[in-house]
Parts: sequence; structure tokens; C-alpha cells
Amino acid sequence: MDPKQIITLLFLISATVISAHEYLRPPPRKALHFPWSRKSSSLPQQVHISLAGDKHMRVTWVTDDKYAPSVVEYGTSSGTYSSVAQGESTSYTYMLYSSGKIHHTVIGPLEHDTVYFYQCGGQGPEFQFKTPPAQFPITFAVAGDLGQTGWTKSTLDHIDQCKYDVHLLPGDLSYADYIQSRWDTFGELVQPLASARPWMVTQGNHERENIPLLKDGFQSYNSRWKMPYEESGSSSNLYYSFELAGVHAIMLGSYTDYDEYSGQYRWLKADLSKIDRQKTPWLLVLFHVPWYNSNKAHQGEGDSMMAAMEPLLYAASVDIVFAGHVHAYERTKRVNNGRSDTCGAVHITIGDGGNREGLAHKYKRPSPEWSVFREASFGHGELNIKNSTHALWTWHRNDDDEPVRSDQVWITSLVSSGCVAEKRHEQRKILIEP
Repeated sequence: MDPKQIITLLFLISATVISAHEYLRPPPRKALHFPWSRKSSSLPQQVHISLAGDKHMRVTWVTDDKYAPSVVEYGTSSGTYSSVAQGESTSYTYMLYSSGKIHHTVIGPLEHDTVYFYQCGGQGPEFQFKTPPAQFPITFAVAGDLGQTGWTKSTLDHIDQCKYDVHLLPGDLSYADYIQSRWDTFGELVQPLASARPWMVTQGNHERENIPLLKDGFQSYNSRWKMPYEESGSSSNLYYSFELAGVHAIMLGSYTDYDEYSGQYRWLKADLSKIDRQKTPWLLVLFHVPWYNSNKAHQGEGDSMMAAMEPLLYAASVDIVFAGHVHAYERTKRVNNGRSDTCGAVHITIGDGGNREGLAHKYKRPSPEWSVFREASFGHGELNIKNSTHALWTWHRNDDDEPVRSDQVWITSLVSSGCVAEKRHEQRKILIEP
């Protein structure tokens, strides 16, 4: 054997040995540092947008000036604003902390699949966003448990490379954990992405921030991240729904009442019963605490919510459920009532956005029969819904600063599989009857 053949053989052997081992995870990254810089008190900060009903967008920003106007000027040409909208504002105090003036202004009606330019408060930089399309295809970026570390920045950079229409976040945003200035730095961190595409979020345990007898939970979250709960008939910012391009998405609260006597449960029944699956063939649900989880972290925490609400989701033929909380990635088969079911939902845990608490490395072994893919790595997901029948789901691991497509699967809608038609009687019974 000549030297070249020996070198080739050694390379093949080493490659085989390396590929036989599990993915080698890079080390943790430190929390990001945000140096203080003096800014004009009326300058818009922490700008982000969210859907606010049909053809409308809510623009949110913060100013240090309590007299700054809650006005947004916007149009389809840079520097030329043909429309103006007046909004509302709020603020809050938390122990020794006082927030800036938090502005919420709804603009529209807007055209679908169109780039708009806008300015907040009559001054400061010009921002731009693109409205979602009116029909398929549509792409969602999905990442939960973000925080403010170097891995968070890596995840956001990878999402920025994705051609997506809406960002879905199943809880745990800033990891402020009572330190209110962290809400401000988080808003600064996500502004480049969140000002350009709508961010639809729900709350996690790190948003609670309640102090018994002194502070109710979720005050900071509700003040800063107002979602279209009123537009969807909900009485709480902790649960709501929205609809676009053939998709109905429901955002639920893992940390507010969810039993059959609760407001959330009654709202969910009403919302599910009104969905027209001919118009919106895809049905997505997001909440924070996973129901199907084979990681040793947070075992059983979603069981009571699952017992109360899974029958409703099954009757309504929910296609995909996204959750966070567990700092790892996992995808299931279609499941219901603890086992595989071809008419159940695919459950995806994606609490691996980059938080400071690190990854959840330990899994139950052997793997449950319903678990298809699981890995403790930071990353994000992309759901590209091609048409009424097929969607491509990919999970991208943050591997050495390169976006690696580690998991990929085609998902067929339950409408096209016949499950929706099969469960019509069951749906009427559970969702419509008192």
C-alpha cells in the first residue's frame, strides 16, 4: 500500500470514529454586556411589532420622555409617510425601578406581502417591516427561552438569515427575573429583528416576576409585549389567537388558570369552535411548558394542563404544538393521550434559544416510542408551510457559529389526511356543548 492510500485509509477511519460519537457541544457563552450610552429622552428605543388583527400591525417602543407622542407615521416609500396613526401609552414601577413611557400604536389597514417604512414619535431613525402574505407559502421562525447571552446573539443572527414572515416565541423572553433593566437591554438586543418582522410571543415562568402581597405577576411582560388578545376575544394578554395566510395560531398561558372552569379554558373552546378549516387548514398552538417531554428536566410539569386541554386540541385536530421551558430540542410523532396517534398533534419542544441557564443534557432512556428526535443544543426552527397539505419543518443547530440543519421532516396537515372530517361529530360534542 502506497503512502497516499495509507493516508486515505487513516482519514476514513478517523471520520468514521468521529461520526460515531454524539455531537460535541461547544462551551457556554457569557451574558452579553450592554454599555450605557446617552440618548435623547424622546428617541424611540426597543422598537418591536406584532400582528393586531386583520391587516393591522401594532408598533411598540419606549421613550424616556413621558411627554413624547404615541404617533407612528408610515408609508410604502422610504422617507415619505402617507399615513399617520395615534396610539396609547403606559408605564409601570417595580420597586425602585420606573419604566420609560411604553407606546403601543396600531397602524393599518395594510396590504399583504408589502414593505412599509415607519417612524415612531415623529423623530429618530426610520424602520421598515414586511407584512405577511395573504396566502401560502408562509414561513415562521420559532425559538423560545432566548435570554441575553452569546448564544442568544448567535440564534438571532441565524434567524436573521432565514427568509421568514413571523417569529413565534413560546415563552421566556428576557430572563429579567425581577431586574427590570434587563427588559430594556432585551428590547435593545432584539430590536433589529423584532422591528422588521412581527414577533408573536407568549409568557413563560421567567415572565412571572410576582412578589406576594406587593406585585402581581406579569406586569412587566404585559406592559411591554402587548399581543392581540382583545382582537381575538380574549380578556387576558396571557392567551390569544391570530390568523393569517391559511394558518390559525393559538397562544396559551401555562401560568394562568387552565382548568375547565377558567376563563382561558372557556375562551379556548370558543376560539376553536369558530375556526373554519376550509379557510385555515393549518392549526398551530404554542405554550411554554411541554406536554410531551423525554428530557429529565421539568418532568411532569405540563401534566395538569395537558389533562385539561389536550381533549380540546385533539377534537379540533391541532396540527403542531410548540413549547419551550426545557432547554433542548425534541420532536415527536403525532400523539394524543400519551401515545402515538395519527390524528394527534406533532409536539415540538424548542426552548433552546440561548438562555443563561444552559442546556438540559439528560434524557430518559430508553427513548419513549413517540419521541423521534432529541438533542440538547442551542438553535432555532423554521416552519415553511408550502400549501394547505404540506409543511417543511427544519431545526437548525447553532454549531460553531454555522447554522446546521440537524432535523428535517415534511408534515402533512390533518385536513388533508381526513382526520378533521372523521372528528367532526367529536368536535361538535366537546367544543360546542356546554
